[in-house]
Formats: sequence, C-alpha cells, structure tokens
Amino acid sequence: MIAVFGTIVFFFLLVLLLAWPLGGYIATVIETPERIRWIRPLQRLERFFSLRLKGFYLIEMGWKEYFFALLSFISVGFLLLFTLLRWQGVWFFFDPNALNMPSHTAFNTAMSFVTNTNWLSCIPEVELSCLVQMIGITTQQFFSACVGMALLCAFARGLKNKENKKIGNFWRDVTRFSVYVLLPLCFIVSLLLVATGVPQSASGSVRYQSVEGVETELPLGMIASQIAIKQLGSNGGGLFRANGAHPLENPSPLSNLIELAAILLIPLALCRTFADLVRAPRQGMLIISVMAVLFIGGAFLACYAESSQIPFLPEQERSFFEAQGNMEGKETRFGPFWSVLWAVSTTAVANGSTNSSISSFLPLAGAIPLGMIQLGEVLFGGVGTGIVGAVVYLLLAVFSAGLMVGRTPEYLGKKIEAKEMKLVILLAIIPAALVLTSLSLTLMQPEGRGSLSSHGPHGITEALYAFSSSAANNGSSFQGLQANNPLYNFLLGALMYLGRLFSAALILALAGSFAEKKKIAVGAGTLSTGSVAFGVWFAFVILLIGALNFLPVFVLGPVVEHVMLFFPIYR
Repeated sequence: MIAVFGTIVFFFLLVLLLAWPLGGYIATVIETPERIRWIRPLQRLERFFSLRLKGFYLIEMGWKEYFFALLSFISVGFLLLFTLLRWQGVWFFFDPNALNMPSHTAFNTAMSFVTNTNWLSCIPEVELSCLVQMIGITTQQFFSACVGMALLCAFARGLKNKENKKIGNFWRDVTRFSVYVLLPLCFIVSLLLVATGVPQSASGSVRYQSVEGVETELPLGMIASQIAIKQLGSNGGGLFRANGAHPLENPSPLSNLIELAAILLIPLALCRTFADLVRAPRQGMLIISVMAVLFIGGAFLACYAESSQIPFLPEQERSFFEAQGNMEGKETRFGPFWSVLWAVSTTAVANGSTNSSISSFLPLAGAIPLGMIQLGEVLFGGVGTGIVGAVVYLLLAVFSAGLMVGRTPEYLGKKIEAKEMKLVILLAIIPAALVLTSLSLTLMQPEGRGSLSSHGPHGITEALYAFSSSAANNGSSFQGLQANNPLYNFLLGALMYLGRLFSAALILALAGSFAEKKKIAVGAGTLSTGSVAFGVWFAFVILLIGALNFLPVFVLGPVVEHVMLFFPIYR
C-alpha cells in the first residue's frame, strides 16, 4: 500500500506542476488579456463576440443583473438543445442516425448539459446522432463550464472590491474563459489524445466484420475533441455509454493518464486563479493544501478498501482475488487502482466520467466517491464552482472559529455578518435538502423502487448516488439504476436545474453583499486564516457538514452493505 500512496501523491504533484502556472495565466487573461502577447490572434476572436454583444459586453453588473444574464443564458441554451434533441430527426433529416427523442429523455439530457451535469439516461451512440453530438452537446459542454468560471470571477470581485456593488460582466467573463482558456487547452489535449489512438473523424460510422464474421457498424465522430472538453470542462458525458471504459474513448494506459490529468487540471489551477484575483497568495496555498490532503486521503482509503480481502469467498475465487484484485466491472487495461483513482477524481471534481462500474466496487470503496459528491464537491469541484464552494466552507470555518476564540469574523478584510452567514448556511443545506427530499419521494413510488437493479442497501446507494450526482451537477452514475423513464428523467432534470440555479443565486448574492462592504485593516483581533491550525479546522468543518447532512442515509446504504458482505450472519 506504500506504493499505492506514493503513486497517488506523484500523480497529484504532476498535475499540480502543470496547474500552477495555468492558474496564473487564467487570472491574467480574465482581467487583463492585453498583457499577454502570444494570444493576440485570440483577441480578434474576442473582439468578434464583443462587437456582436455591443453594450452588453462592457457594462458592469450588480449581482442581480449578473444572475439574470446567467439565467437567460442557461434558459436559452436549454430551449435550443431540447428542441434539437426532441426533433433531431426533423432538423437532421439527412443524417440516417437521427431519431426523435422522447420528451422526458430530451428534457433530462438538455437540462443535464446546460447545467454542466452531463448525466446521460439515454444511450448516446444509439439515440444521439453525430451532428447532434457536435452541434448541440459539445457547444453546451463549453458554455456550461464557462458559467462556472464566471461565478468564480464574480465571487472573487465581490471579495476584492471596496464599497462597489458591481461584480463584473457575465458575457465578458464567459467569452474570455472560452476563448483564452478552453479553446487552446482543448486543442492541445485533442492532439495528445489523437497521438494515443483516440479517433477524430468526420465520418459518422464505419462498417467492419467482427472475428465471428458478423457485419457490424461502429459509430465514430469527433471523439478526441469531445473528450478534451468533456474532461477539461468538468463535463463527463461521452459519445459512448461505456464512457472512459470504451476502447475508442480511452484506448490505452497513456490515454487514461492524459484524460485523468485533464479532469483535475483546471480545477486545481483555479485555486491559484482565485488567490491572484483577490490578491491573497496565502489563501490559495491554504485551500489547495486542505484539498490535497482530503483528496489524497480519500483516494488512498478507496484503494485500500477495494483491495480488502473478502473472508467468505470460495477457495478458487479467493486465490484469483488475491492475485488480480477485484476485477468485476473494471477494464483489464487499467485494473483496480486506476479505476478507483478515476472514480475518486471524477467525483471530487464534479466531472462525472467513468472508466469502470462504481456499482461493482466493494461497499466502502464505492462509498468514497459518493462521499466526495456529498461533501459538496469542494475538493477542487467543477470548473469555478468547486473553489467557490470551498471558500463558502472557509467562511463558515472563519465564523465558527471566531466565535470560539473571541476573534472578529473577517475574511480578506471583509466582516462576516448575519446576512452573509444566512447565505452560507443556505448554500450548505439546500443541496442536501433537495437530495434527501427527492430520494424519499421517489422511493415511496412503485415506479421509483422498480427502477432499482437490486433492493436493500445496494439499491438505496444506487438511488442516493443518482440524486446526489444530479443535485451537485456531477453526472457520474453508480450504474444499475434504470433511470430512463418519465419519473426519474423529469425529477433528476429538475434537481439539476435547482441545484445549479439555487447555488448560483446564493453565490452571487454573497458576492454582492461582500462587494458593498468596505475593507478593514488587519488588527490584533483579526483571526489568521493562513495558519496550519486554521487549515486543520477548515478540513474538519468540511467533513463535519458533510456528515451532518448525509450520515444517516449513508449508513443505510454502503455501511450496512459492507457489514452484510463481511458478516454474512446479518444478511
């Protein structure tokens, strides 16, 4: 297990080495792109969009105007994508693979991609044509990631500004992040993936003869470029239902490493971006250190749990298990370690892609990815939203620590008062309330219980994972849940929408509240938020809030299943 821990640490440091300079670059291009000479060709592209948006691009917005622009952007994107999916057989009559999608499936899929969730209840290679993938799905994968980054920019300006109600311009933030960050990064990652054998083709499909002599049609498309934005933009939805386990999406251990690094790259980089935007380097180091400890610890615990011996296996199965590990639901190309590390990474970062079946993990190993989602995905989290979520928990840690030691609750020179704490508490409890309420109502319905592939604690985990993933805009699936029906599609789609919009509204309201405050000089009564002791308290608060929100139902799922697996007397 020492080698496993060392590999996790080495992988994390490798990604951090790439992410740290990228974070500084993102902060520069968001605020002053003219300072970087080599992006001048991209500046022409920004000018193209700014001329089309005209006055909307230059005006500074308060938090309400910013939220209205975000809401309009998501709503229009949803309507366009829903129309495209619902009647794709009409719009793309020249595409033989274009089929009209049922309204409940189209609603769920469209809502999933505009909210950066990318949950797929449909079979993409069957129900989504190549043109829909390129025009509709990939476009929203870019834009939904940009919305998360815009929230980070607005929140950082709220902390930085002094007695100024304005927090930036939504359209400018979205454009700059898309043009200066996502486009060049996706181009680079696409080339790397093509070099490892991932297809990039304008052909919709090719026909081939299998080894059994059966004529088969193999769906193709712009696979490498879509995987690039899928991983970099914290999206997760792929061209194939098997996702990262499909040999065309992930053909080799090298492509697996590139895609896994891409999952963490931008969320890690944004820790420095936030610190640079608020002019507080120590805060960036504090946040990234706490996140690193929790992420590495979680990944190691999951790997350890997955390698645990099951005492009641028959002798033949036990010898195979000891030699190969738990290979059920995993690709032989990657094995248990890289499958578990991918699952932990994708849930820590709100990415949602998978290269194995999480349902086939041993109970406690599967509990770690579920726990990562239920912590609010603050361990790096989705593009932009993860670091904001972490700062929200940090504000809660500052306020609670200040009460205990008698220090002034301040953060970056801004007082934390009753209004801010109400918003912070709502941000901490609303996602959990949405998940638990929806889960209870669904499992009370015969159709809700009938969609589970198994009953008992494993079935509870299936449903809990689906609702947690939707509310947190993660998109990964525990597998096994038959969710492509009206009940689950409409309920999960509504949960994705509420999870995204409630969080965005509260984050922007918090940014607006801080922006109106004046800066206070650091004094003897100011609580230090850059020390190791405060970092430990910060990590404790994150774990405590997650436990208070979900521990009872968490115990009913994976914990009980673990007891039943290792102690058959309780079955």
